[in-house]
Amino acid sequence: MTRPARRTRRTLQMAGAGVAALLALSACSSSGSGSDSAAKSDSSTSASPKLSGTVTVFAAASLKESFTALGQQFEKEHPGTKVTFNFGGSDTLAASITGGAPADVFAAASPKTMAIVTDKKDAATTPATFVRNQLEIATLPGNPDKIASLKDLTKSGLKVVLCDKTVPCGAAAQKALDAAELKLTPVSYEQDVKSALTKVELKEADAAVVYKTDVHAAGDKVEGVEFPESAGAVNDYPIALLKDAPNAEAGKAFIALVQSAEGRQVLTQAGFLEP
Repeated sequence: MTRPARRTRRTLQMAGAGVAALLALSACSSSGSGSDSAAKSDSSTSASPKLSGTVTVFAAASLKESFTALGQQFEKEHPGTKVTFNFGGSDTLAASITGGAPADVFAAASPKTMAIVTDKKDAATTPATFVRNQLEIATLPGNPDKIASLKDLTKSGLKVVLCDKTVPCGAAAQKALDAAELKLTPVSYEQDVKSALTKVELKEADAAVVYKTDVHAAGDKVEGVEFPESAGAVNDYPIALLKDAPNAEAGKAFIALVQSAEGRQVLTQAGFLEP
């Protein structure tokens, strides 16, 4: 009777020691996990500071609808921020930036117009292509002039509008015309793609060479006509944070949104091509 009792006590002591060891190990593990969690939390907090203030974005006119939507999304995700836009011809915007206009972000409709800024060392980051855009002919609703090709724009009496050759949509249109060996004298050259499209919407012109995204945004105000030469005149759209950006952290965050899956979805739904 004595030996079994002694063996039982020894077994219980060993079991107790094992439980104690397990509890100590668990507590140590829990403590370490908490430290790691706290460290991660601190790291996350420092990596993503709370944003506030105004973000000023200079962007090509063709980005108006999609960037406006992304700006609203950005403000919802970052309470206390406001995104203001200056939309226009990329060359005009680039000239404003190099002339000292305060801005955080520049999104151009071509690498050539972005180069105006980078050549002056006014970009803080290397420009990254985030979308591409292709040309399309915008005609009056119903296409009453039966325009079916780029060559049809040379018909006598047809009032056609082009973007100025200094802006990306105009340079791309000229490239397409050269590829087709066509000469076209428009009734006017416009300083940005929205101005060219407006001429057709107001029935001041019969057709305009614009981007697919602009035809898409116009809805039933115009009718789009695709043409094969446009495939050889696709524009890359670069985006960059600007040097001396008044709100650099928020500017970086806006660029991150544009390049995110969410941003890409908004842009592709607007008719842009993925880079």
